[in-house]
Amino acid sequence: MSARTYEVRTYGCQMNVHDSERLSGLLEGAGYVRAPEGSDGADVVVFNTCAVRENADNRLYGNLGQLVPKKAARPGMQIAVGGCLAQKDRDTIVKRAPWVDVVFGTHNIGQLPVLLERARIAEEAQVEIVESLETFPSTLPSRRESAYAAWVAISVGCNNTCTFCIVPALRGKEKDRRPGDVLAEVEALVAEGVIEVTLLGQNVNAYGSDIGDREAFGKLLRATGGVEGLERIRFTSPHPRDFTDDVIAAMAETPTVMHQLHMPLQSGSDRVLKAMRRSYRQDRYLGIIEKVRAAMPDAAITTDIIVGFPGETEEDFEQTLHVVREARFAQAFTFQYSKRPGTPAADMDGQIPKAVVQERYERLVALQEEISWEQNKTQVGRTLEVLVAEGEGRKDDATRRLSGRAPDNRLVHFERPEGQRARPGDMVTVEITYAAPHHLLAERPALSVRRTRAGDAWERRTAAPAPQPAGVMLGLPTIGAPAPAPAEANTVGGCVLD
Repeated sequence: MSARTYEVRTYGCQMNVHDSERLSGLLEGAGYVRAPEGSDGADVVVFNTCAVRENADNRLYGNLGQLVPKKAARPGMQIAVGGCLAQKDRDTIVKRAPWVDVVFGTHNIGQLPVLLERARIAEEAQVEIVESLETFPSTLPSRRESAYAAWVAISVGCNNTCTFCIVPALRGKEKDRRPGDVLAEVEALVAEGVIEVTLLGQNVNAYGSDIGDREAFGKLLRATGGVEGLERIRFTSPHPRDFTDDVIAAMAETPTVMHQLHMPLQSGSDRVLKAMRRSYRQDRYLGIIEKVRAAMPDAAITTDIIVGFPGETEEDFEQTLHVVREARFAQAFTFQYSKRPGTPAADMDGQIPKAVVQERYERLVALQEEISWEQNKTQVGRTLEVLVAEGEGRKDDATRRLSGRAPDNRLVHFERPEGQRARPGDMVTVEITYAAPHHLLAERPALSVRRTRAGDAWERRTAAPAPQPAGVMLGLPTIGAPAPAPAEANTVGGCVLD
């Protein structure tokens, strides 16, 4: 009898993507096999959901509905729903989609294989939602989606009370991992060939709050920088309230910490920030940017901005434009506010008409596009070492180029080196010849290729006779680009960023 196959479909933020790696690891540990890409279906389909967007439930139930005929035609097929929406809606999911077999929450992902087996034997849906974290996700088995770059969660949950955000209600209060456990995971990843890690948390620089050490995150950055063989360290996402000078010093003084910072703004208006319960103001935010640039003039700084928060006036919006002009972001993730059920902002007076929000959004995007292009033009003529990536360049096959990330996380497309093979995970030195708002080009052949242990690891993985991955690819966290069409209010990649 052949092994049962599985597929994990992931929605939302980096934390959800990281959780999905754990879900895949758990299922493979239980004897399941990843369904080949392009296959007609899997024996088990797992939805790892997000509850950040207003229409998240409609999207889920639409996708669940599409599986009804497949399940009817495939005896023994099972469907599981987990993540933030499952934590929020609980029994509602089975009522609206009675063909679902398992519902589990954000705090008990380790129970998925047991719940699937229980549902199979009992022949009825199993719903298990717990209110607090049972096992820190990083202690669970994992199927990493990248051979060269990895997420490392240092905390889960959030202690903030932003009026537009439902994350604390679904993932709970912040819980930090011990520094020794974080470093042990990093060392194990490096031993497997990983050369870049991204430290991950809902509010990453609040790390240490449960032990009263405000400098714990800076210390963790320095300690991680001491791991031999690790070449690049990133983190996402900090909160301006908790961003301290020792973190700036750690970034500037630790060679392997990249000069890249994602610092969510959300609004440039002090009045709107207060309504959002964001515990900083415009001056504080711009002061952080100034200090970062003084310590690291080459730093690429990115942000999140919400347009049309309830009560936002034209004057408030002009303050946001002012901060954008002053901060000179490399990129900004811009979103139109939309109601998030269960958040205080959803019931606030002063909801802004769609047409007004749209017009402001377009002005903001146009301004940021101009600034992003100007910022990228400063890279023309520079020689950069690029970490070759897998799946970053959608047009690579057509253009016969490769793609990867510069140290500051800018996306670089480059000509294939002559007479040498550059594998994902290898380092390639290129000269930038052209800049666009959201990427850089090196239109001449790469100057050199440095083969790495990460490239070796990628080669070993791709040579193995295993099914090709289907579903979410992890890879590197991206700077990204504002969507050409209006997006709903969110944070970068979903709920992780604060």
